[in-house]
Amino acid sequence: MNKIAIIGATGLIGKPVTQELIAAGFDITIIARDVGKAKLYFPNQKIVYANLDDKKSLIAALKDHQSLYLSIHINQKTNKKEFICETDGLINLLEVAKNIGIKRIAYLSSTIKNFQTRSCSTWWVFAAKQKAVQLIKGSGIPYTIFYPSCFMDSLERNRLLTGGNNINIFGKSNQKIFWISAQDFGKQVVKSFKVLTDENREYQIQGFDAHTYKEAVEVFKSYYIKKPLIIIKMPMGILRLLGKGSTKFNFVYHIAEAINKHPQKFDAQFTWDELGKPTETLKDFTIRIQEKA
Repeated sequence: MNKIAIIGATGLIGKPVTQELIAAGFDITIIARDVGKAKLYFPNQKIVYANLDDKKSLIAALKDHQSLYLSIHINQKTNKKEFICETDGLINLLEVAKNIGIKRIAYLSSTIKNFQTRSCSTWWVFAAKQKAVQLIKGSGIPYTIFYPSCFMDSLERNRLLTGGNNINIFGKSNQKIFWISAQDFGKQVVKSFKVLTDENREYQIQGFDAHTYKEAVEVFKSYYIKKPLIIIKMPMGILRLLGKGSTKFNFVYHIAEAINKHPQKFDAQFTWDELGKPTETLKDFTIRIQEKA
């Protein structure tokens, strides 16, 4: 299955995964709504237009491909009454994929979609992500589903979103998180496309470097030498109040609460055995992204 179409190649996790698939020698086509933006990231790659709300564009883009990798997500500013890519869009995509004969779908899901807290148990975003998994499993197409908890790359995004000097901590967490870099995850995705044929697989995605969110931020800050970073602590009560008037802050509140309150256990040995063990620590990751900048 060497000919792979990728949807979500320009995202935070999609980009490094796509880079790993290209480096491994797969025949990659990037499917994008914004072709110009995709070309900035991948100037030498085949890029075609398609939109998840347009079946005709999906048919044209996916024709002659054997496999499909999905790194799609619900935008923080999305309202639940809008077109949802991980449900409405996925329904369209699966219909097209089945009709044109796609042989495997690989999908980046999330462990935290199942984290049940008092306010998150009925949150529509988690419900949509749970529905996406069921849609893929019910499609009849062989699937690979990845369930990560936290990517190291999200710490760098946190820094960038706050203007580059600040990094936020929301609430308080004593729960250890098994952090993994998107680059290490990308290598596991590569291996999955090499070893799987027509079987279904679900993989827990975790690294070996376990830290609470606060500890992870402190490690990131200590090895980030390009500029001094300031840690900003925001109580969950304030974040919840901000969320009442902002879709974005409401989104952040629910994610932070789920991460802070749900205990995580190591559950990725099967993944490591089949797809390889991650190698990067948070220290390694923080140093590497500065060297590439």
